[in-house]
Amino acid sequence: MKRRTVMTLSAVGAGVLALPIAGGAYLYTSTRRDTAGDVPFDNPLAVPPLDEGDLRGGARNFSLDAEAGETPIKPGKATPTWGFNGSYLGPTLRARRGDDLRFTVRNHLEETTTVHFHGAHLPADCDGGPHQAIEPGGSWEPEWTVDQPATMLWYHPHPHGNTARHVYRGLAGLILIDDDVSDGLDLPREYGVDDVPLVVQDRNFDGDNALEESETWTSTTGIIGEDVIVNGTYGPYFEATTRRLRLRILNGSNARVMNFAFDDDREFLQIGSDGGLLTEPHRTRRALLSPAERADIVVDLEPGETVVLRSLPVEDVGVGSIFKRFNGMDDRLDVLQIRAADELADSPEVPAKLAEIASLSDEPAAERSFRLAGFSTINGDSMDMNRIDFGAQVDTVEEWTVRNTDEYHHNFHVHDVQFQVASIDGEAPPPPLAGWKDTVFLEPNRDYRLRMRFDQYTDPDLPYMYHCHILFHEDFGMMGQFVVLGEGEEVGTVPDMAAHGDHG
Repeated sequence: MKRRTVMTLSAVGAGVLALPIAGGAYLYTSTRRDTAGDVPFDNPLAVPPLDEGDLRGGARNFSLDAEAGETPIKPGKATPTWGFNGSYLGPTLRARRGDDLRFTVRNHLEETTTVHFHGAHLPADCDGGPHQAIEPGGSWEPEWTVDQPATMLWYHPHPHGNTARHVYRGLAGLILIDDDVSDGLDLPREYGVDDVPLVVQDRNFDGDNALEESETWTSTTGIIGEDVIVNGTYGPYFEATTRRLRLRILNGSNARVMNFAFDDDREFLQIGSDGGLLTEPHRTRRALLSPAERADIVVDLEPGETVVLRSLPVEDVGVGSIFKRFNGMDDRLDVLQIRAADELADSPEVPAKLAEIASLSDEPAAERSFRLAGFSTINGDSMDMNRIDFGAQVDTVEEWTVRNTDEYHHNFHVHDVQFQVASIDGEAPPPPLAGWKDTVFLEPNRDYRLRMRFDQYTDPDLPYMYHCHILFHEDFGMMGQFVVLGEGEEVGTVPDMAAHGDHG
């Protein structure tokens, strides 16, 4: 099935051009989707339940149960879905810097899965990547101490070759980290009231409202969904009661790049990215997010008004016009309607200064280059669960230059660390990329110079991942593995137990 899919998708660039002119023109025109003004917005936005853990034994304890169920999403039949502690998505987990976290993760599904803590700094055996597999009926109990700034992370499955399907069925959730710096800032912070998480995903449904899981045949990136859901809600609206609304946005899609804006083109403030707060608010009208990227924004509201958050076409990113069209980058999609109450509670002004971000300006201990190509290779190699590609030395800074060599889009995610974008083709990054990041969108044929520091956790045998977070590409092998080495250690060998996922 996968080989057939690759053959089909490989034909997009050349095969579409070879169609008869009339047929090719119709396909090109009809592929663009525009739902602006057509979404009914008749369902209140579901806000994931907040779970602050059970404080016992000197730690903050969480339980996550992966399970199958049914979720009413679109009018008509309920949709068969997967979720954590419920039928779709999972609770928002909340903790503080310095907390000891303990998890009990149980797999009630009929196939092996994992739970990866995306963006978290943690030991390799707690990462939840493909080497921490949980067999059906099995459980897993990672624990670590939170040591990173306030931010919004997320968790999702990472089983080798099956990540896209597991995430698409609904296995995902958010993690909010607080710290003393965020506590001291006058920012919206009442969860679900003026501090609202948005897990934005595109999905395809068949006539019985079941999820369509086949890749979009014209796409080079997998599934491009025709419908947008937010926190599992189709056609969502949110009733705002405050003058300022904080939206913590995750692009939880498998492949679609989303260019967030408001329907009246109003300005808003971006105050944070993947790994935490920016140094100062960035005033903008757009927030471009590829899959797995996050943006923390604050928007001002007037009493009684209605405004729509939507995704606009993606412009000026170097992607070829055919690839833009067939990968959904020309689409205009309504996402969420915000209804402001007739009377709004006052909100403080967003502070002019947010967080200090120390530049990783040390002389790098190592420089590495990564070239992403096709559906399945980085530097010419596809993922091998038993191959460790390199070792990074603990307590050092490395500089990685990453390049997308295709005419369509990729992005790049690194486990364990948050990195800084030092430059793009030798130029300083724009403000939204000037904070801590764990995932970055890669425009074609540009050099992204990333700097990251490896500290605390070492293991010569058990690797972390780096990969494209277009999940179709990840599953096909656009992924590699590295270990963090202590003094005197050398790259080891992946244990058989880890490689085969025998953690049930």
